[in-house]
Amino acid sequence: MCGRYAASRRPEDLAGVFEIERWEPEETLEPDYNVAPTKEVYAVLDRPLKDADDKRPVRQLRKLKWGLVPSWSKTPEGGARMINARAETVHEKPSYRRAFTTRRCVLPADGYYEWVTGVQERDLEVEGKKKRPRKQPYFVLPADGSVFAMAGLYEFWRDRTLPDDHPQAWWATCSVITTEAETSPLAVAPAEGPHALADIHPRMPLMLTPDRWDAWLDPARTDVDDLRSLLAPPPPGLMRAYPVSTAVSNVRNNGPELLKELEGPEEGTLF
Repeated sequence: MCGRYAASRRPEDLAGVFEIERWEPEETLEPDYNVAPTKEVYAVLDRPLKDADDKRPVRQLRKLKWGLVPSWSKTPEGGARMINARAETVHEKPSYRRAFTTRRCVLPADGYYEWVTGVQERDLEVEGKKKRPRKQPYFVLPADGSVFAMAGLYEFWRDRTLPDDHPQAWWATCSVITTEAETSPLAVAPAEGPHALADIHPRMPLMLTPDRWDAWLDPARTDVDDLRSLLAPPPPGLMRAYPVSTAVSNVRNNGPELLKELEGPEEGTLF
C-alpha cells in the first residue's frame, strides 16, 4: 500500500522533469516530508485548459487532495479511505473505473514510507504480551535519486451545498495505484533488514518509468485492455530502502530529518 510519502521537489524542478506546460504559482506547495492522506499534493496530468478555445490536452502540474472522492458520491467523507487503488481491480471497481479510463495522473514523490514489525515485537504480540507492536519505518526510493513517479487517478466532486462561485464548490482529489511488491533483491539493501520490497510490505505504489508517462497521461487512450498493459510493474532492481526514525510515524513531524538514513533499525524494532 501507500499511506505516507515524501515530496520535496519544487514546481520548477518538476516542470523540467515532466515537461509541464502550465502550473499556477498560487498553487505552490511547501516541501512535505510526511505526506499523509487528505493532504494537498502535486499531480501531473494532461487536460484541456478551462475556458480555452484550444481543446488540446495540456501537460499541467495541479494541486489535488489525496483521497479520491468519486463524482457520484453524496458526501466527501469516504475520501480519506480511498487513498489507494489496486492495479489488479482498478478497471472494474465502481469508485475507480471511470477515472481509470479518462482521468489518470502521475503523483511525483521523493519516495514512500513503509513500516515493518520487528521480529522481537511480533513474538511478543503472538505471546499476547504486547497488543500494539512497535514498527520500524523504511524509506523506499529510486536508487538513482530520480523522481518516484507514482501512477494515480484523479476525480472532480461538486459540493451541492455550496453556490457555484464558492472557492470550495469543487473538490479535486486523487488516489495512488498500488501493485504487488517486488520479491527481487533491492538495488541497495540495508545491511541489517529487508532485502526485497516484499520483505517490508506485500504491496507497493506502482512506479511508472519515464517511457510510460506520455501513454499513461494521454486522455485519448480509453481502451481498458490497452491501459491495463501500462500497469505492469517496473523492471526489478531500481529501488533502494533504508531505515528512518520512528518520528515519521507521527504525522505532525515534518522536515528533511525524517529522510535521514539510520545505520540500523531503532532499538526495539529489530527486523
